[in-house]
Amino acid sequence: MKTRIYSTAVFLAFTAALFLLSSCDKDDDDTPSIAGLISNQSGFTTLNTAIIKGGLSAKLNGTEQLTFFAPNNDAFAAAGITSTVLDGLSSSDVSKILYYHIIPSKILAADVPAGPNAKVLTYNGDSVFVTKNTNGIFINGIMVAEADMLVNNGVVHKFNAGVLMPPVGNLLQAAAAAGLDSLVKAVNYATTGAGGDPAIATTLSSSLLTIFAPNNAAFSSLLADLGLTDITQIPMPTLIATLKFHAVEGRVFSSDLTNRNLTMISGGTTVINIPSTPSTPPTISGLGNGTNSAKIVKLNIVANNGVIHLIDKILIP
Repeated sequence: MKTRIYSTAVFLAFTAALFLLSSCDKDDDDTPSIAGLISNQSGFTTLNTAIIKGGLSAKLNGTEQLTFFAPNNDAFAAAGITSTVLDGLSSSDVSKILYYHIIPSKILAADVPAGPNAKVLTYNGDSVFVTKNTNGIFINGIMVAEADMLVNNGVVHKFNAGVLMPPVGNLLQAAAAAGLDSLVKAVNYATTGAGGDPAIATTLSSSLLTIFAPNNAAFSSLLADLGLTDITQIPMPTLIATLKFHAVEGRVFSSDLTNRNLTMISGGTTVINIPSTPSTPPTISGLGNGTNSAKIVKLNIVANNGVIHLIDKILIP
């Protein structure tokens, strides 16, 4: 009798253990993959479309442990990537953008390097720059809105204010890709024109800089103010001094901008102002701008050798 009771108890205990193990396995199986998490949340519909178009569904549904910086719908909207823009991109272009959001290992928020702007390699070998401070975690200046969304093949960190765009080359090439035709023309003329400085283009191609880059409208406004019709009519010393007054040494993302003075490579000083209202763009001005500061209208365009921020006015020393 004792043997039978003992055997029954062992059997029941063994059955209970199997049930618990089975329950644990089921819970593990219920944890989604990166692709599963994205496809199951309504806030990631644009990203889900991009994943499918870029051919990354299998990668993000696999077993390799990854870190994925996931822009939600608001992040794509903030970056100006609408469904129409996405439709116009090739599958290869979409794939390249998405791979720039993937780190080939699992990195939780607690393990993110403090930086500032610590270099981290993405899945395809490009670099992103990471900062962790009391304000949060920033990747190329974009703040992580929600960290540590755990999945069975790694971790997802959510963006809601921007999309990481891979660099297209050096600062001059990045300016051209951003449609800054007037700035590119000004740099080329300042480099090759009579009395120009051949080092200017070389500096933008190789030195680590942050450029506060005037858009085309800013140059048009400057020419009108000077009574000129073409950039090549600007006196060469004035043009060179002006270009150097728009660059600062180092890699300065939006997350690095504070209310302070910046010393440009010309030696002159600009003033950064960060409004208390997030929807109001930051501004930068030189002494010659007076109260007519330049708005920083687009942030964090990454180049291989620095960063570009677009501004809507020329900075005057």
